[in-house]
Amino acid sequence: MKISVDTERCQGHNRCCALAPDLFVIDDLGYATASSTGDLDPSDERDAQLAAANCPEHAIRLDD
Repeated sequence: MKISVDTERCQGHNRCCALAPDLFVIDDLGYATASSTGDLDPSDERDAQLAAANCPEHAIRLDD
């Protein structure tokens, strides 16, 4: 599974960082980006799904 953040949709609520701090970083403007573009460790998939489900802007994309 891979994770990405649509920077056009992200509004900087940063719920993703609160729920999965190892999977996201905050840029200088306060918006989230994925901390890695590679495959997630299987142990991180649940946190990624939780972050995506809680994003009010639906900016987090999970791809298999």
